[in-house]
Amino acid sequence: MAQPKILRVYLDPIPLKQARNGEFGILTRIREALEPRGFRVEWRENSEVERLTSAARRGYALFLMDDPLHGRALTLRKAYYYPYWRIEATGQRWEFEVARKHFDPDETDPVQAQNWASNWRNWLFKQKGLEGVTRDGPVYLPLQGRLMERRSFQTMSPMEMIRTVQAATDKPILLGLHPGEDYSAAEREAVQKIADADPRVTLQTGGMIEALQCCDYVVTQNSTAALSGFFFHKPAVLFGQIDFHHQMLNVAELGRDRALSEVKSATPAFDQYLHWFIHQNSIKADVPDADQQIITALQKRGWDV
Repeated sequence: MAQPKILRVYLDPIPLKQARNGEFGILTRIREALEPRGFRVEWRENSEVERLTSAARRGYALFLMDDPLHGRALTLRKAYYYPYWRIEATGQRWEFEVARKHFDPDETDPVQAQNWASNWRNWLFKQKGLEGVTRDGPVYLPLQGRLMERRSFQTMSPMEMIRTVQAATDKPILLGLHPGEDYSAAEREAVQKIADADPRVTLQTGGMIEALQCCDYVVTQNSTAALSGFFFHKPAVLFGQIDFHHQMLNVAELGRDRALSEVKSATPAFDQYLHWFIHQNSIKADVPDADQQIITALQKRGWDV
């Protein structure tokens, strides 16, 4: 049965206010793309009641950063760096369309990619070129949350990952706690014990940019820091699933010993990959053809727009 041309976008309080004021760029572009095609676009509060009711309403639903709840719903997620976005049929990044694509560096112009990466390195990190960037420092482990638990997308828990890296290298190790995570007392005690027992291990909160400037390589479950590390030409090992896996050493595919061995000499196509993954495979909200990019993405997900 054909659906009425109604799109309801479910938003938390701050983005809801921004959308209503026309201050949320990608949402404004979505409205501008759909209204000329006869759609009514509504901004809705992302409450439990509204979310559950969305499945019973005819038309389409879009959830910001949340899982789509039914077959007529999609999710909108930032493609790591504003103003790049993705519209997907799942909330799991490792199941995004780009995650299933094949990356061929020969299909991306190296000069164009280098210029793009250089401009964005300066914009995102205030890092002009690669001057002062070295690989003389520690192995950098940017940690996320739930340190003592192995989740479905992980090959092992973060604590087990730390111990695996300790056994695989004689280099200094920097454990980076995420400044936005609310770690439990047990988690903090566990990582502090590791740092106290091993003089090679340093524990700090935040400091990602400084760490990426000097570290040898990055090891993580699936932290965005690994992708940011490509701007600093730092190879990475992933212990978890994610959409930016293509040019990184993946423990699930290679095994931990091989991945941690090969990263020492890995030479990914850093700039070409960043250009392909971010610029070529997402919606850039501030370009003239963003409306068409949005329509194309919705049509690929099966919506009649």
